[in-house]
Amino acid sequence: MTHRPRARSLRARLLLLIGATLVAVCAATALTTAYVQRAALLGQFDDRVTDAAERSLDGARLHPDGLAFLDRGGHPAGLLAARLDEDGALLSAAVVGQDAAPRDLDAAQRAALTGVRADGTPLTRSVPGLGTYRVAVLDGDGMRVLTGLPMADVQRMISGMLRTGAAVAAAGLVVAGGVCAVVIRRQLRPLGRVDATAAEISRAPLDRADVTALPRVPERDTDPGSEAGRMGAALNRMIDHVESSLTERRRTEERMRRFLADASHELRTPLASIAGYAELMNRGTDRIEPVLAWRRVFAESARMTGLVEDLLLLARLDEGRPPHFAEVDLAGLVAEAVRDARAAGDGHDWRLVLPLDAPALVVGDEARLRRAVAGLLANARLHTPAGTRVVATVETRGADCVLRVTDDGPGIPAALLPTVFERFTRADTSRSRAPGSTGGSGLGLAVVAAVTTAHGGRIDVESEPGRTEFTVRLPSAGSVPVSGVRGSWTETSAVR
Repeated sequence: MTHRPRARSLRARLLLLIGATLVAVCAATALTTAYVQRAALLGQFDDRVTDAAERSLDGARLHPDGLAFLDRGGHPAGLLAARLDEDGALLSAAVVGQDAAPRDLDAAQRAALTGVRADGTPLTRSVPGLGTYRVAVLDGDGMRVLTGLPMADVQRMISGMLRTGAAVAAAGLVVAGGVCAVVIRRQLRPLGRVDATAAEISRAPLDRADVTALPRVPERDTDPGSEAGRMGAALNRMIDHVESSLTERRRTEERMRRFLADASHELRTPLASIAGYAELMNRGTDRIEPVLAWRRVFAESARMTGLVEDLLLLARLDEGRPPHFAEVDLAGLVAEAVRDARAAGDGHDWRLVLPLDAPALVVGDEARLRRAVAGLLANARLHTPAGTRVVATVETRGADCVLRVTDDGPGIPAALLPTVFERFTRADTSRSRAPGSTGGSGLGLAVVAAVTTAHGGRIDVESEPGRTEFTVRLPSAGSVPVSGVRGSWTETSAVR
């Protein structure tokens, strides 16, 4: 994996960036300081040069001939003076020595002093054999005098300041770089732990079903006040989603395995019966009448056909295929279903309660709605004993049309209620069947729930010994357009 090298690369880049910034800041600070101090020193030195030039001019007025004023004491060592004519040419030039008489300049040295303007502005000149000088020319009473002072001391001071500033800047740079390195390492530690967690997750075998718990970023690294903390919290949320997806996938696979097993069992039973009766008829045995055999074959074929149709309908609803919607009279549809149920199960007491104030119109697929209503009534007929009263009620409540199927049978166990709408869920162990009934396949209520959901509705169930009520809520025809039925309903709790 490349997570750790990338983390180290990020640390190195940050250190390089901060180091370059510190170098630039220190260099700019040192250069600015050196420039300011150099300017200050040069300004002070120029004042000395100007004062020396004024004294030389005063001495020249007292001694008009040559540079006789240099013979007087009190001049600093290295002082350079020269007399100029009106055209700026040097007439005489000498330099004051240390504890010695002034010494005349040679031709090369005199040449280095030519071209200085007589405006009193100090200039820098390099004089061969003497070094660098700061010189100025003053003009007064027809006399022009050039005066210069050596810059060796000033240059040493400036060089010393530059060296000191560079040393201080380098030391500060080293200290600041070390502090920044420590701070960056400490600040990037949470990011390193997040990186380690991500690398560990990337190595987890997520394709295996036995993966249950994934590593998490430590709680201390999920502080929302920092970028690394927010990244750690986001990674933990992503891990939660991954675990939820893995759990849901395992549940789906388990439901699929159970579904296939149940479907295989349900289909195998009628197929075995058909094969058995067909074999008996083929042998021409007298132990079974042909009419009875044909009836049993027909019954088992019908049972298997109904099971396959239920499976096909559920598959189409799972795919989300849009049904053909039209306006449907729910009251009339329920009335026909109750009549059919009374004909199929005359041992029950069937009751029908319809609204008289307003029509119960819904938008949906009439064939599928008819199948859902018939499934609810068949569930009550198959899982309650003879003599049970079954009441189908249709009413309009606000923007919904409500269908209730209530029976006074033995009820559904509380442990079975959460899964009563799942496929191949049976209540045979707790609810009696009508005599001679073949029972259900466990898909009836699953089909009802799927059709209800596809029409933007909701189905609920309440059950206790002596009373079971299924409540179906569907959007009324005036509350939602035909093109937007699916997924546009408002969830409403079932009436308790």
